[in-house]
Amino acid sequence: MTFTLPPEDQPPVAITDVDAALRRQLELSTRKHFFEACDGPTQSLLMECRWLISLSEVLILVIYCPDATVNWRVLNRIATIAATVAQFSPLAKIRVCPPMGQGGPFDMRVDERSEYRDRIEGDR
Repeated sequence: MTFTLPPEDQPPVAITDVDAALRRQLELSTRKHFFEACDGPTQSLLMECRWLISLSEVLILVIYCPDATVNWRVLNRIATIAATVAQFSPLAKIRVCPPMGQGGPFDMRVDERSEYRDRIEGDR
């Protein structure tokens, strides 16, 4: 069975400058609230990286790591970061980008966080 929304409930065909400005404002506000929701160690780690929140189809947290050590530390905290992001959207995704030339990005959905938490705790 396929459901369709009435025309007045569907997204606009063209995005206006006002729509784009409102989206940027929402992304900045979400970024601020996400950072404030993180614990101290995660905030410190994020301050070592460049990161952003994008609200396209779903909320996406993208973290750009400056070096391999920080990349490893971010990946080691991925379950904690995912739990915080999930407070904003249970459908959110996280992308961790290592430094250039050191592999491709790591992507995960926040609903996968228990798998990563279990793997990390099993390695200890």
